[in-house]
Amino acid sequence: MTVRVRFAPSPTGYLHIGGARTALFNWMFARKHAGKFILRIEDTDRKRYVAGATEALMDDLRWLGLDWDEGPDIGGPFGPYVQSERSELYQEWADWLVDQGHAYRCYCTAVDLKAMREEQRANKQQIGYDRRCRYLTPEQRAAKEAQGLSHVIRFSMPLEGATVIPDKIRGDIIVNNSQVQDAVLLKSDGLPTYHLANVVDDHFMQITHILRADEWLSTAPLHLNLYAAFGWEHPVYAHLPVVLNPSGKGKLSKRTQAFDDAGHQVFVKTEEFRAGGLLPEALLNFLANVGWSFGDDVEQFTMAEACPRFELEAINPAPARLPYDKLDWLNGQYIQQMEPLALAQAVKPFLDEAGYEVNPEALLLVIPAMRVRMKRLPDAIPFLRFLFEDEAMNMDVTALTHKQMPFANAKSGYQQARDFVATTPVYDLDSISTAMLAIGARVTLNGKAGAFLGIMRLAITGQNVSPPLFESMLALGRERTLARLDEVLAVFDADPAIQ
Repeated sequence: MTVRVRFAPSPTGYLHIGGARTALFNWMFARKHAGKFILRIEDTDRKRYVAGATEALMDDLRWLGLDWDEGPDIGGPFGPYVQSERSELYQEWADWLVDQGHAYRCYCTAVDLKAMREEQRANKQQIGYDRRCRYLTPEQRAAKEAQGLSHVIRFSMPLEGATVIPDKIRGDIIVNNSQVQDAVLLKSDGLPTYHLANVVDDHFMQITHILRADEWLSTAPLHLNLYAAFGWEHPVYAHLPVVLNPSGKGKLSKRTQAFDDAGHQVFVKTEEFRAGGLLPEALLNFLANVGWSFGDDVEQFTMAEACPRFELEAINPAPARLPYDKLDWLNGQYIQQMEPLALAQAVKPFLDEAGYEVNPEALLLVIPAMRVRMKRLPDAIPFLRFLFEDEAMNMDVTALTHKQMPFANAKSGYQQARDFVATTPVYDLDSISTAMLAIGARVTLNGKAGAFLGIMRLAITGQNVSPPLFESMLALGRERTLARLDEVLAVFDADPAIQ
């Protein structure tokens, strides 16, 4: 048997991070078993349909690296892969259920249903459809048909017994059939509900395993009985644990904001993680650890390493919170391991968005030194601001001196540094580091260059947080470094403490 799984989002908005975790687990399971990962768009809820949402969902999945083997854009042997393009199939099988006595036409209007619910509340009865159209006589039904009344098609749920839901994560779950209502399968506009469409599609697309969020667990008895009514073998079910807010308080809902323990709003949209400077490799690593564990106390791993280990039975059914602090740590680890060119290319769009024109050569010079301090890609912006802004730094002598480098020593150090920059025939990392270390040893009281290097970095960049001195001077270039040093020396010349 070839494993075939599907991710079937509705284009009613963005890709929620919980949905991304569902897609990831399906993808991992397919890749582990050399199976097929299918993307299907379930767009039958036309009231909540959002134009452009399908393209955005697909773009987010591509960014994550979750490639599909069949889907609306690439086709496949069981298409079309958009439910609104499969309406005739649903109508055919809904009519088949009616003909076989497994479903019936319901003529109740919205007014009828409202009155029914109000009566149930008044009598303190269970709220739900009372099956009144299920028991219409052939004559009553013919009369309604003759009136041309619109109708939906409802499933005739077994009234007795129980349904056993075999779940690979949770074991067998038993639900009394009396607790399940006669759900609508086909709406009055001819479009199917989720219940009919996904059962029909999963059968004809030969889906072998359904990995979906546990919020759908309550629909499993209906779906299993639909499979039985059709005479079809049902797929293997695995209901994934609910994803909680980072605070652990409540479900990470698609329609509410999420907050961490400190009350800070956090990301819930996949596009927000992308825009926030998270790497897809880090986000996948993070999501794989939400409800599943690589084992051996390993926190950082690639998908190539994780897929062979992935087992449905190893997924913890308990609700799982999102530890966003761990995501930042993971992202920092991946940033540190990136090649300078790749990291520079990843950082450039964020610099562009901030309005900074990037000199690629300068960026490559400082990237290796600053990547150890980065957690997210936009962290590069404050580090590199000195490369793009030439406004006067407005420093005073106090900021440019040190207890190991008082006024005269500091001024001498900056003057020597300027002389070096202006006259050295070779201006590269080795020559800069050799010269600055030597100057620092000469002008500090303790003969150690550390104090000079720290203050010199502040003088050159004007920033308390920046790349190391040598890389900063090289990235800034000879002419701009001279200009910065001239500005610093002017501060000393203008100070009354001049001896």
